[in-house]
Amino acid sequence: MKLAAELKDFSTRLGYDFKSPEYLIRAMTHSSLSSPAREDNQRLEFLGDRVLGLVISEALLDHDPNAPEGLLAPRFNALVRKETCAEVAQQIDLGLALKMGRSEMISGGRRKQAILGDAMEAVIAAVYRDGGFDAARDLILRLWGDRVQNAEADARDAKTTLQEWAQARKMPPPSYKDVGRTGPDHAPVFQVTAILADGRSASAKANSKRQAQQDAAKKLLSELDDD
Repeated sequence: MKLAAELKDFSTRLGYDFKSPEYLIRAMTHSSLSSPAREDNQRLEFLGDRVLGLVISEALLDHDPNAPEGLLAPRFNALVRKETCAEVAQQIDLGLALKMGRSEMISGGRRKQAILGDAMEAVIAAVYRDGGFDAARDLILRLWGDRVQNAEADARDAKTTLQEWAQARKMPPPSYKDVGRTGPDHAPVFQVTAILADGRSASAKANSKRQAQQDAAKKLLSELDDD
């Protein structure tokens, strides 16, 4: 089985040469294009999520042998969450090679965070099925790069930290106000303001409300540190 040009180019960007190209074809097929004769990537996504979890768990243990489970868990979550998988997918231009239905493509599916994250997990599974665990581990550690070393900082939950800051000063928990939404439906931008009971606030924009809240809390924490 031969790969189309865009999949060959993606395989080069991925840095892995498939012995059985059908694994990559399946990993790059979105459910909007599936048919009885063409399997989509959902089953591979299921497997890839587990392979990623095992590799990241092992990498975190090796990186910090003395860290207790209570510290490892949030670092793990930061590294395997869908947003991180989508970031990795974007850095290798995975979206350019995705196969999807016309309506999904028109609605911006190649840039959607959930689709990119799922496809990245499917690609991991494709490499695992094609080359074994060592090949999948090498791929993950190479693509995730410094994220494992930086996991402690990435795992810091800004909303929780801001709430703890307020509680330590006997203040009510901070509130989050939805300020607005811009952009098309397939690529919305949300603006959220984090507000303390004493009136201090900070705003941030992101592609999801959850991320906008986190970014607003992080920004407000930074301003509090400056004070």
